[in-house]
Amino acid sequence: MYSPQSLHRWGITHSESMERLAYSQAMRDPMAMERANLLNMAKLSIKGLIESALSFGRTLDSDYPPLQQFFVVMEHCLKHGLRVKKSFLGFSKSLWGPLELVEKLCPEASEISASVRDLPGLKTPLGRARAWLRLALMQKRLADYLRLLITRKDLLSDFYEDSALMLEEEGAVIVGLLVGLNVIDANLCVKGEDLDSQVGVIDFSMYLKNDMDDYRSEERNSQIASILDQKNYVEELNRQLNSTVHGLHSRVDSLEKSNSKLIEELAIAKNNIIKLQEENQQLRSENNLILMKAQHHLEVTQGDTSLERDTYKQSRQGLDEMFNEAQRQLKEECQLRQDVENELVAQVSMKQEMELAMKLLEKDIHEKQDTLIGLRHQLDEVKAINVEMYQKMQSSDEEMKKKNDVISRLEEKTNQITATMKQLEQRLQEAERHRSSAVEGSRRFKLDFANKADSLQRQIELREKQLQQLETDLKIEREWRQTLQNDLDRERDMVSQLSTEALQINGLKKEFHRLQEENIQLKTICEDQEKALEELGSKLSESKLKIEDIKEANKALQGGQVWLKDKDATHCKLCEKEFSISRRKHHCRNCGEIFCNSCSDNELPLPASPKPVRVCDTCHALLLQRCSSTTT
Repeated sequence: MYSPQSLHRWGITHSESMERLAYSQAMRDPMAMERANLLNMAKLSIKGLIESALSFGRTLDSDYPPLQQFFVVMEHCLKHGLRVKKSFLGFSKSLWGPLELVEKLCPEASEISASVRDLPGLKTPLGRARAWLRLALMQKRLADYLRLLITRKDLLSDFYEDSALMLEEEGAVIVGLLVGLNVIDANLCVKGEDLDSQVGVIDFSMYLKNDMDDYRSEERNSQIASILDQKNYVEELNRQLNSTVHGLHSRVDSLEKSNSKLIEELAIAKNNIIKLQEENQQLRSENNLILMKAQHHLEVTQGDTSLERDTYKQSRQGLDEMFNEAQRQLKEECQLRQDVENELVAQVSMKQEMELAMKLLEKDIHEKQDTLIGLRHQLDEVKAINVEMYQKMQSSDEEMKKKNDVISRLEEKTNQITATMKQLEQRLQEAERHRSSAVEGSRRFKLDFANKADSLQRQIELREKQLQQLETDLKIEREWRQTLQNDLDRERDMVSQLSTEALQINGLKKEFHRLQEENIQLKTICEDQEKALEELGSKLSESKLKIEDIKEANKALQGGQVWLKDKDATHCKLCEKEFSISRRKHHCRNCGEIFCNSCSDNELPLPASPKPVRVCDTCHALLLQRCSSTTT
């Protein structure tokens, strides 16, 4: 890396070679002569400024004459070959146009440009250019900024003629000479100085020196060469350290800003998470309560069904016992009938004993009626239990309706969130349209009114602030949209969980309907048994006519018919259906066989008994045929 003193020496040697070329081309091109003169003046002003500043030994201010002459020479160099621009106010040459390009090429120069624009006393572009040169010199970045500027000749060609100093090699030489100015410390007050109305005139008397001054300057140069090298090295090192420190500070600021933003976002996210957890906990608690209630009702219904089954089994067992008792009594009656038949064949005096037997049968009938009344009470209790189960089913249906209402409210909440998202998207689109319109307006404003007064410049800054505000609002809207999207996803997950719970409740409902169907089946079975009991009661009520049946049976036996025993018949002889509690056995008074009620539901008078008695379908048909044949 070259020191500023070595670059200054290289610039001097290179300038001598350029002088020879300039003198050779001076007779042919007047612009070349002007460039050579400006190069020499720049060399003399820079050299004199460095020597006088080193001999001066302290920080330079705005009243220092060599420094003022340096700025005058730099102004003439930058004005050389500058194009004349036409505007509605007339023709003008402005140095501020090319110097504004440095802000685009080097972001570090934006601070100088902003400071120049904010100065209240500057009203002309020339005053702004003079202030920019002074601020760049105080920053010790004048050579760097101009080096970046002369490398972009495609941009400078819009402001300078083809043979201008900044577009030729002399401009690079002057930039190399400006590197030596980094050893100077300057403290210039730009704010109170009148830079718009200064007249830039070069004072050549400062650069006309005798031989003694040259000898002294050579000795002075040789004495301070080492000091300059050391000072330049220290300043370069200090500049690098400042740049690194500035970079670290910027990174620390950006990290602090990002950290603060992340902390705020984290706090917002934690609050949202806490709220969602509370809502989720409430929903879970409600769901657990509903599930517990449903399980409790299910257990109650299962217990009730088990109790009903037990009662049904007990009632069926009681009915079976009653049936066995009735069969046993029927067997006893059959045995008694046989005894009575024997007694009727032997002697008629046993009629009193038969009357006693009739009284005993009446007592049995009364006892059986009492048992029927008890069974009816049991059936009433079963009906009351069924009514309770129906009421429990209605309560479970109401809980299902409440659960469906909760699901509908959650769906309404999701619909509201989607509506808010749509509104936010519309606001986002409107903000983007406002932003595009603001950008387009600022662009047109800059193109049409670049050289207007400071009031227009303030309006541009206001527009830029509004644009930044809109961009921040756009970022906030996007972040809010993201949070709403996350909330919507969580709500969808909750809806899916509730839907699974609803499916479970539907399964419980199906189980309840299944139990209800079993209850209905049990009811039908109970009704069938009740009908059988009623039929049994009606048949038992006919037991008063047993004596007449016994007489008919005795007469049938006397006639040679066989009276089939009850235990020998398990199926109906005609339809071959199995006998049960609901399908009872009946003897045909003509043939003595055992039939069911549907196959023996006929009554005809027989020769042995003048009253109509029960006969089977086949005997009924035969008797009808006999009657018809006898009548014919």
